Amino acid sequence: MSGVAVAGGRTAWRGRLGTEVQPAGRRLDARRALQLGLAASWLLDALLQYQSSMYGKGFTQMIGGTATGNPSVIARPITWDATLVSHHQVLANTVFATIQLLLGVGIAFRPTLRVALAASITWALGVWWFGEGLGGVLSGAASPLNGAPGAVIIYALLAVLLWPADRETAAPFTAARAVGAHMARALWLVLWLSLAYFALTPANRAPQSLNGMIASMESGEPGWLSAIERGAVTLVANQGLAASIVLAIALVVIAAGVYLPPSAATATLVLAIAVAVVIWVVGEALGAILTGGGTDPNSGPLLVLLALAYWPITAVTAAAPSASAEGKAA
Repeated sequence: MSGVAVAGGRTAWRGRLGTEVQPAGRRLDARRALQLGLAASWLLDALLQYQSSMYGKGFTQMIGGTATGNPSVIARPITWDATLVSHHQVLANTVFATIQLLLGVGIAFRPTLRVALAASITWALGVWWFGEGLGGVLSGAASPLNGAPGAVIIYALLAVLLWPADRETAAPFTAARAVGAHMARALWLVLWLSLAYFALTPANRAPQSLNGMIASMESGEPGWLSAIERGAVTLVANQGLAASIVLAIALVVIAAGVYLPPSAATATLVLAIAVAVVIWVVGEALGAILTGGGTDPNSGPLLVLLALAYWPITAVTAAAPSASAEGKAA
């Protein structure tokens, strides 16, 4: 009896420390892996926000610059926010960075997962307005290559799609588990069609628009990335309309892909990942994180994470952790 008690006590302590051997039904599943990817993104944002350059005037100017071109009802609160931050620069930036740090830790830690995901949605919506100017969608300057419709709004979308609940027990892909397949497909369709629309706006289909946008990202980047940027500038020089049409067609195909059979849907998801990588490297220059002036890696990595959330669930994946086990753990 004493041996059983000791063994039980050891198991209990291991359970509290999280070091016990996990049964097969409690191993990491696709949704939990994606949640950890989302947590890592928030933690990276926090580290970038703690950079010394974010405590200077450049950060305030970055915020204030997002008001340009927006309607006054959107622009005035952004200008007010930039002024407030400029008066309390160190405190404000430290608070911003710490909030993002707590969001990342909260999503990574199962007991606080739901609270952190809910908080991340609220925070993302606030940053989308006051920090990104709604991603430029009302200013006419939004482009898939500059992060439209705003990287932070994709954080909110991922939080919704990766919520630890199950509406469909036999969901065709991970994102459908929380909101249902129909709603998940509709959200995907809206996002990617909006990107196709932004690609074809007058500001983006002008002859020199794309190469000008890409060229503006070269400053301060390491040599290898600058070389890629210069090559892209040469490739699309005076080809704004043609490049915009090609990009828009690819984005429309991606948008419709989730309505196709699994094999075809997988092919369009591969295309989505490839387009996201091109956007991240060529259009966003890795979010300028290598220059010391980037507050986040921009939309490219988030689009990849989103595509993985729509990856068709195979029989092997479906046999991984049950929803009930994850719900209890959360």
